[in-house]
Amino acid sequence: MDTTTRHIKYQADCDPTFAPAIKAIPGCEKLDSCIQCGTCSGICPLSIYMDMPPRRIMNLVRYGFKREVMNSNTVWLCSACYACTVECPRQIKVTDVMYALKQMAIKERLYPKRFPMVVLANQFYKMVRHRGRMNEIHLVTRLYLLTNWFKLLEMARLGIELIRRGRFSVKPDNIERRAELHAILDYEKRYPPTEAAPK
Repeated sequence: MDTTTRHIKYQADCDPTFAPAIKAIPGCEKLDSCIQCGTCSGICPLSIYMDMPPRRIMNLVRYGFKREVMNSNTVWLCSACYACTVECPRQIKVTDVMYALKQMAIKERLYPKRFPMVVLANQFYKMVRHRGRMNEIHLVTRLYLLTNWFKLLEMARLGIELIRRGRFSVKPDNIERRAELHAILDYEKRYPPTEAAPK
């Protein structure tokens, strides 16, 4: 005999600052107009691997259930294909909401330890900030050193072959006038899109 388990959500479980913080980010303003039609979930090519479909994530964000959203793997499985955004009948930028959730999770460290996606994002930023360019072989090496040593050993043979054929450069590239890049990145850090910069 099949049994049904109902998970009841209480208002006391909500974070009252969560939804306003997401909706204040450019691209996420129309979140409240979601009619829960399920188009985003139906069109998403990865929804079958998600523990919560995008439609449910949108609803949980609207009502402030931060813990449930941040514990879901949906945000991290989103491939940013923009199919949901293109097909949404209410013109909600679902992909932008997913990006906003990822950024919040990274900023507040609400993700599994040694989680590859976050390690990759952080290492990419550090590399671009330091040199102004990204080097594939260095980025992949850092990623596997910090997340999965065995995977690094598995990929070593392929990496060596790509270097031998000239597909990967071992020597990192640098840009000129890196101080200007740092000024831009520091400005964005001090004045995110949700805040007004001084005039």
